[in-house]
Amino acid sequence: MDRKGKRTAGMEEGYPFAGMSRINPNAAGIDIGAVEIVACVAGDEDTQVVRAFGNYTADLQAIGRWLKEHGVETVAMESTGVYWIPLFEGLERQGFECLLTLAPHASAGVSSRSMRRVSGRKSDITDAQWIQTLHPYGLLEGSFRPQAELIALRTLLRTAASWWNIARRISNTCRRLCCK
Repeated sequence: MDRKGKRTAGMEEGYPFAGMSRINPNAAGIDIGAVEIVACVAGDEDTQVVRAFGNYTADLQAIGRWLKEHGVETVAMESTGVYWIPLFEGLERQGFECLLTLAPHASAGVSSRSMRRVSGRKSDITDAQWIQTLHPYGLLEGSFRPQAELIALRTLLRTAASWWNIARRISNTCRRLCCK
């Protein structure tokens, strides 16, 4: 069967964000892993600057300094585990606006639809670049993050419940042993 219609002649140049305005012009993207943290900021014109950091406290502080050197005000980060918590809280303390997007394969399944995967081979670098590409245009949804006071209260309640369960188990064991 013959194909009717016009064929595309060679490669064409495209500008996918041409009609959109930047909501967060000074935005960074960060991909957080267990071993390293990859941060991406906008460079000159249409370039991106990517840098990898460790995950120790000194590295987390270095990320904040590096982001400030590049004039970043807001940060979007992706993480699948709990590794994001120290960085998120540290960057908030340093005055950055932080947005957490969970990875699409994370069990919580929130906000992951807003982050489409880069086609081809997946890496922390391409993830950070993709987050940095989408964040300035407001194309990422943040996951729910309660206020610091509520987080502290939830932690306290979980700890108290854990202690209560331990005391109950010990009490039941003592009753069983003493009442035979």
